[in-house]
Amino acid sequence: MRHYSFKSLAAGAALAVLAAAPGAQAQGKLPDQLTWTAYDVGSGGYNQAVAVGNALKNKLNVTLRVLPGKNDVSRTVPLREGKVPFSANGVGGTYMAQEAVYEFGGKDWGPQPVRSLLLNNSDALLTVVTAKDANIKTMADMKGKRVAWVVGAPSLNQNITALLAYANLTWADVQKVEFGGFGPAMQGIINNQVDAAFASTISGQAYQLASSPRGIAYPTVPHGDKEGWKRLKAKAPFYVPFYGAEGPEMSASNKVEGATYPYPVLMTYAAVDKGQVYAMTKAMVELYNEYKDAAPGNVGWDIKRQVFDWVVPVHEGAVQYFKEIGVWKPEYDKNNAALIERQKTMNDAWEAYKKTAPADDAAFAKGWMKARADALAAKKMDVFLAEW
Repeated sequence: MRHYSFKSLAAGAALAVLAAAPGAQAQGKLPDQLTWTAYDVGSGGYNQAVAVGNALKNKLNVTLRVLPGKNDVSRTVPLREGKVPFSANGVGGTYMAQEAVYEFGGKDWGPQPVRSLLLNNSDALLTVVTAKDANIKTMADMKGKRVAWVVGAPSLNQNITALLAYANLTWADVQKVEFGGFGPAMQGIINNQVDAAFASTISGQAYQLASSPRGIAYPTVPHGDKEGWKRLKAKAPFYVPFYGAEGPEMSASNKVEGATYPYPVLMTYAAVDKGQVYAMTKAMVELYNEYKDAAPGNVGWDIKRQVFDWVVPVHEGAVQYFKEIGVWKPEYDKNNAALIERQKTMNDAWEAYKKTAPADDAAFAKGWMKARADALAAKKMDVFLAEW
């Protein structure tokens, strides 16, 4: 079982960042006005984006507008339509969009050619947070509790699905309460409408919950339960075991044994200009010291914490920059190529399926999941999320 290791990926990488020569292939420049989409105002991702924006303004005179989106779909639509180039997104707008599952498996979507620039691997957890007075110590204690379901946010909901699966539970074992966004869901815990929701432990809402009369708690996800982890990763292969140390009532001396994944993911689409992606990646890496202390979790953007062989391919503009500063290894090319081939396999299956797909939305979705699974299996690729 793989655990995150935040050791330097190449000797002297920090010095290489400062000494890197200009690239010969892509020397793009960021526009004076730049827009990212991100999670709701007050979320960890939004706060980090604002901090990056301040650094861009101070050092490069680039104005970053952060456009909050209440769910995965609303954050990803502007990228798909070419209205914004980047998003500080979650696994929904990246991995789920790539895989064309949940909302992204509907008629208006299909497999998306997403690419990553950088992953934020902070000391926080992306996990279920609960009200302390609900007395939820482990994921097994979630049985019978009121749990938030955010409409239009497959990443949030699938993550809870996976964490419930760790304890051999499903949504049928809890009381599902629907909300229209991440913010309202977290406020629902404070208002005693629900007992649990999915969040980053460094989000503003997590700190609000901690200071409320209900308090905050984190159900543990013990790393030694191999069968539990097998069930969890079958639902969410992007998860890894991790000891959380950042967030209310957590610290280096009071860690929580849990599960997490990169958040946010600075992502884009394959068609976005290589030069602009190169320039954005370069700015994020070389301005790191300017924004690292400006928002909780910003330490996760450190080049030394990057994981280059995750579940979403890296954009070629970012790859060029990483090669220039000496942190990109040959084996990453193989992983990247395999992920791009996976996207192509799903896209080919989507185009073929649409020609004979049923008109009914539910039947369309069900048929697509089978077509997707068959296409991946035929290429001997992992069929993650075969069922909704």
